[in-house]
Amino acid sequence: MKIGIGNDHSAVEMKKEISAYLQAKGYEIINYGTDSTESYPYPKAAVAVAHAVVDKEVDCGILICGTGIGIGIAANKVKGIRCATCSEPYSAKLSKMHNNSNILSFGARVVGIELAKMIVDSWLEAEFEEGRHAQRVKMIEEIENNEGLMNK
Repeated sequence: MKIGIGNDHSAVEMKKEISAYLQAKGYEIINYGTDSTESYPYPKAAVAVAHAVVDKEVDCGILICGTGIGIGIAANKVKGIRCATCSEPYSAKLSKMHNNSNILSFGARVVGIELAKMIVDSWLEAEFEEGRHAQRVKMIEEIENNEGLMNK
């Protein structure tokens, strides 16, 4: 599996540790973030990873900024992205099982490295359950295409 990873300046060390952790598990990691602690705008990393996911250059993405919130919001502006910002493993798992999330985000200033590894593992190991959840994901896509609930 190929994973795109992106980050801002606040998450350089966590990105490096998560990347090494995942590479040791056999994942291919493509870096779309910064390796510098100089100020770097998180929307740039978010959009780069989001487009890589949508264009199928990578199978999924992981985004890390200070809280995981801003970078996740930016990623969700790209059509076709369902980014879940998670601070614990259960939500990460269910975001994949129920929402078919294709990007995970979290905060380097919110979770420690061991918890981040558990969040990532829970998300990567989960599978979309389809069924009634597929209908709901389809509704989200319809909203995104201005065909959904909000326009009726």
